[in-house]
Amino acid sequence: MYRTEYHRPATLAEAAALFERLEDPSYLSGGHTLIPAMKNRLAAPTDLIDLRRIPDLHGIRRRDDRLVIGAATTHADVAASAIVRDAIPALAGLAGSIGDTQVRHLGTMGGSVANNDPAADYPAAVLGLAAELLTDRRRIAADAFFDGIYTTVLEPGEILREIAFPIPQAAGYAKFRNPASRYALAAAFVARLSGGCVRVAITGAGNSGVFRWEDAESALYGRFEPDALAGMEPDATDMMSDMHGSAEYRADLAAAMTRRATGAMGGVNIL
Repeated sequence: MYRTEYHRPATLAEAAALFERLEDPSYLSGGHTLIPAMKNRLAAPTDLIDLRRIPDLHGIRRRDDRLVIGAATTHADVAASAIVRDAIPALAGLAGSIGDTQVRHLGTMGGSVANNDPAADYPAAVLGLAAELLTDRRRIAADAFFDGIYTTVLEPGEILREIAFPIPQAAGYAKFRNPASRYALAAAFVARLSGGCVRVAITGAGNSGVFRWEDAESALYGRFEPDALAGMEPDATDMMSDMHGSAEYRADLAAAMTRRATGAMGGVNIL
């Protein structure tokens, strides 16, 4: 058994200083990917730096035309927030569909987004809503943030502080879940932003993780209703294939979830 030291900084500055000083540290937020990886010896950090008690990483507030959520805010808090339900009900519904009660009360939005699991829910909302991600060093647009499976443009030691979501004219989320893990086999977040811009983000299905389905965006820009997507599917060569479903199956699921999300404006459709 290897030795791991646990640290619980009170401020962002203290967390950043610990990361610079320690040998091979990892930040800890919800821990739903990191802890299982450690148990299976796929990760062995010398130190864990727990970010969950830092006040600057918490909170939900509406700022003009944006909904701003701290990175250490739990899924349960997002799902229960009257502010979120009023501004972006589809985001509250998405948070309420994650895992089970225990997962929702421990997992955090920032941990999910920074980890960029290919089957995670939040990356679809971040990309679909054209969110802006604020770190302790810079601001990053959603289109520039995700960089492949389990990879983002965050630099070593960089801390995700909060995510600012533009409040859309309408948004919906639909997910087909693995019945055991409740991770998405395919899910779609569809949003119509101010000015009529339409964005469609698919998670759970792509070889490279979350992605925008631009052909669907073009179709919905002209006619924002499920029937506008009739006969359309993402390219199956871009879909993942594993024991849970072939690439062709996931392409079909992604298309079906996009149609359902378009028809579920203001809410979610979970299968």
